Amino acid sequence: MKHVSILVLNDAVMASIVDPHMMLSGVNGFLEDAGKPPAFKLQLLGLTPMVKQYNGLFSVHTDKMLKEVKRTDLVIIPAIAGDFEATLYKNREFIPWIIRQYKENGADVASLCSGAFVLAATGLLDGLECSSHWASANLFRQLFPDVVLVNGRIVTEQQGLYSSGGANSYWNLLLHLVEKYTDRETAIMASKVYALDIDRTSQSPFAMFSGQKKHEDAPIRLAQEYIEANIHQRISVEELSDRFAIGRRHFVRRFKKATDNTPLEYIQRVRMEAAKKKLESSRMNVNEVMYEVGYSDSKAFRAIFKKMTGMLPVDYRLKYNKEAAVETSSR
Repeated sequence: MKHVSILVLNDAVMASIVDPHMMLSGVNGFLEDAGKPPAFKLQLLGLTPMVKQYNGLFSVHTDKMLKEVKRTDLVIIPAIAGDFEATLYKNREFIPWIIRQYKENGADVASLCSGAFVLAATGLLDGLECSSHWASANLFRQLFPDVVLVNGRIVTEQQGLYSSGGANSYWNLLLHLVEKYTDRETAIMASKVYALDIDRTSQSPFAMFSGQKKHEDAPIRLAQEYIEANIHQRISVEELSDRFAIGRRHFVRRFKKATDNTPLEYIQRVRMEAAKKKLESSRMNVNEVMYEVGYSDSKAFRAIFKKMTGMLPVDYRLKYNKEAAVETSSR
């Protein structure tokens, strides 16, 4: 039986404490119904016997204090909310305990959604890959430049360290852990009971690109604004570097440092975000949208769109545009 410690962090997202407890308890029930022993011994750990959340609206009663637990097999770090830097400070006492469990006791450590900030704060992820919520990617990269944050991936696993993409993506990480600690059959059972897509691997269709502008490089910020205002035009790196009087190589380096994207990546992401919005809300067909956002090669447009979202433009339109879906179903 695996000893699982779910951390009750200060300013945690309540669902990410309750949901792993519910799923793993449920798995124990499936196994017991099949005449098998339970797989997990669960406990909620906090710095105090009771942890208030959401300004006292809810309270979580912990099973044990953190200092009472010397050894565990799996640490689950819930998502955090609010000002992430301030929340990390409030939870600083968890950090050495997590490090000790991983390094000295060989425990696996799994972060759910923005819990990746707490996992990254341990330093255990330095040089490794990690998933987190797409909306906090820019801040994550600023705070933890030594961690390789991967875009779009639902579950990342490296050296016993697990992380998940945004929001409900953590259910897929929980399924992954169930399969690891039990078997595929039990994970499939859990996916059916909790109505989860066991094979979902990307959060890309849900991501919204918002260019990183919280930097001090004024000419690069102007270049970003120029790109965003002229998505229908053909824009080259040479044109941008000339327009803002910066040598091409130096411009590319500065742009990448400021935005975490090369100029070409930024142009593509801005255009794809515009295309997504038009596909979601307008009556334009895919070709009309393609021309509207500055593409004339349908093959290239489809390839880039699928790379960014994990879906073809026509499928994206059918999924998110209610009118398009109704038109298709009525044919």
